[in-house]
Formats: sequence, structure tokens, C-alpha cells
Amino acid sequence: MMRRLEAGDVPDPCSPEFLCWLHRSFYERLADEFRVVRSPAGREVRLVPGELRHDEVTVGTHYPPRSSALPAFLEHFNGGYDPRRLNAVQKVLATAASHHRFVWIHPFVDGNGRVGRLFTTAMLRIAQVDAGGLWSIARGMARTVNDYRARLMAADAPRKGDLDGRGNLSDEGLTEFCRYFLETALDQVQYIRGLLNLDSLQSRILAYGRREVDLGALPKGSDEILRQVFLRGELPRGELHAMLGASERQAARVASALVKNQLLVPATPSHRAPLRLGFPSSAVFYYFPDLYPSDPRGSRTSGA
Repeated sequence: MMRRLEAGDVPDPCSPEFLCWLHRSFYERLADEFRVVRSPAGREVRLVPGELRHDEVTVGTHYPPRSSALPAFLEHFNGGYDPRRLNAVQKVLATAASHHRFVWIHPFVDGNGRVGRLFTTAMLRIAQVDAGGLWSIARGMARTVNDYRARLMAADAPRKGDLDGRGNLSDEGLTEFCRYFLETALDQVQYIRGLLNLDSLQSRILAYGRREVDLGALPKGSDEILRQVFLRGELPRGELHAMLGASERQAARVASALVKNQLLVPATPSHRAPLRLGFPSSAVFYYFPDLYPSDPRGSRTSGA
């Protein structure tokens, strides 16, 4: 999806074609056993990647539109949220509102939450809000999953009189969900800003290196090399031995261990290239604590 977005190959992320492509791209990569879901009545339903549902579903207390009406609902969805028709501010607001409306329509037998989060990321990229880095609205919603579910349910509510919008659903409920969405986005900006504070990030990287040295997982001097690479951006290999006060052979051993563990990566494919900081999965939770929720419990958007 990111490659398509970067290539400008997604002019309209709200189109049924793109939504079905997201679903197909995700589920085609899963084993067959994950393509079978169970209906509330206990009947097994086989999911076809990229295909709109042909069955009626319930999601908690929510009854999505009938399967026969899905093409009409998705056409209306596309017409209302197509970012090509919106200005910069409207694109951001449309991203928030369309997230609820998509999962309310619930066009697929399963995977609506996953597709919804991918679709929302695409909308933010097109709105030039999400730069594709550590910042993530999906992580923010997962960290506040109870509020997320409650806001979705509130936006499912029918209109409460003549002052609550013009459609069948509550305008007030949708407004509250959009407010939650934007506040969560701002919270994630602040969270990432704190994680990327240079002094605290340097301390975490140095502490991780010292821990691995003490455990015998890395050779002595690895912690200081990690700190220096972090501070300087990249480090020529020829400077390692002087920095460590060791022989060139010992410095090469330290560099080799750090590269093997992906804690350092060559700046170019050359074996003589300077070294830059790497971010392997084994270290990312030390470098960036609480980057992902420790106990995500799914979402209300799954289940047939």
C-alpha cells in the first residue's frame, strides 16, 4: 500500500476497488485456516479475499447494512469522502469521519478493522499528515481501545431529533468520534516527540548496549560505539579502534557483532562503508518503550 501511495497510484482511497484490493492483499497472504469465520448462529463462513460479504452480520449491538445494499452504501461513501474533492482541512476531518463510516458499513465478512486501519493510514498520507514514520493513529487507537469502541458505538446511534444532523445516524455521535480521533492523533504526536528527545533516547540506547555487554551478548565497548554512532549519525570503520582504545582486529570484532545483531547497519552495500544505527526488533522495545500496546484485545469491528 505504501509503495502504491508513494508512486501516486492511489488517486481515490475511498473507492470500492481500493478497499477490496486492501482486503485481498491482506487475506491472500494468510493461511486458509484464517479465512474461515463463524457466524453468530455457529455456521462457518469461508472468506474470499477482496470479496464483499454475501451474508448478514451483527457486530455487538450493531446491525450493518444488508449485503445486497453494500454497493449502494459504498458508492455513497466514496462520493462523500473522496479526498480529491476536499481541501486540506476537510481531508483530515474526512479521514476521521470515514473511519467510523467504513466500519459501520462493515463490507467484508471479516477483517473490517484491519482494512479500516490501513484505509485510514492511506487517507492520512494523502492528506499529507502521516509521513510514514513512527507516528501512528492506529497505535493511538489501540492504546485507548475502550474509548475507541465506546466512541464507535456512540456514532452508531440513530439521530436524536431535528437538531442532530440530517441523516439516519447521530451527527453528535460522529462529531464526538472525530474529536476523539483528532485528540488521539495529537496525543501520538506528543508521545513520539517525547520518545525522540535526544538526551533520553541516547540514555536508552547506551543502557541497552551496557545490558547486552553485561549479559555477554555483545563484546566490550559495544555500548560506547552505539552511543557515538547515535550522536554522529554515522561512524567510519577506521575510527573504531581509536575510539575503543583497542587494536583494529578487536574493533573489527565489535563492529562485526553489532552489524550481525543489526544494531549497526552499513550506510552503503560496501563492506568499508560507514556504520549507522540500526533498529532491530530485539532492541526497539528498549529504544522506544510502549511503542506498541502490550495487550491489544482486538476491536469491535471483527466478527460475522
